[in-house]
Amino acid sequence: MQPEQVLAEFQDTGALLHGHFELRSGLHSDQYFQCALVLQHPRLAERLCSALAGMVRERLGAAYRPGAVISPALGGIPVGHELGRAFNVRAIFAEKQDGRLVMRRAFEVRPGEHFLVAEDVVTRGGRVHEVMNIVRERGGIVDGVAVLVDRSAGHFACERPVIPLLQLAPVTWAPAECPLCRTGQPVQHPGS
Repeated sequence: MQPEQVLAEFQDTGALLHGHFELRSGLHSDQYFQCALVLQHPRLAERLCSALAGMVRERLGAAYRPGAVISPALGGIPVGHELGRAFNVRAIFAEKQDGRLVMRRAFEVRPGEHFLVAEDVVTRGGRVHEVMNIVRERGGIVDGVAVLVDRSAGHFACERPVIPLLQLAPVTWAPAECPLCRTGQPVQHPGS
């Protein structure tokens, strides 16, 4: 899929929101990708994630197949599930407990097992890094990060390859510098 096709799917499903938003990173923006609104359509989720799997194979090799896919809950779960289907491997997730991501539900990371990390949207990638640390702490190997939308325009700092289906650079501001705050526009918190 071409970037304009991906963006059109987000717009057609109402998943690209406009307003005044506080992102999970703490930054403010006038755009927000509510991936749940596009992923609620199973056939569309399958099509987008299949295209993402193709991009992963282009970047990591045509024969690439991870041992498993791991995602941060909540937004990354459907992406991880569809990538698991595309690669025919298990899809697991880490979830919040006491404010940080942890492994639960008897999910396993085996020493030496290769993982693809899957996420819906990254700006600074804090949750992706948390998931990568979980894999490494258990002796697993992270091969790369597959993401539907990279809001950082390629500036997300990661030591493993980051493979986005769509890469954009929406304007973001620190709260103290946000022009929308200065005009008194209410801040929305649409995240998970």
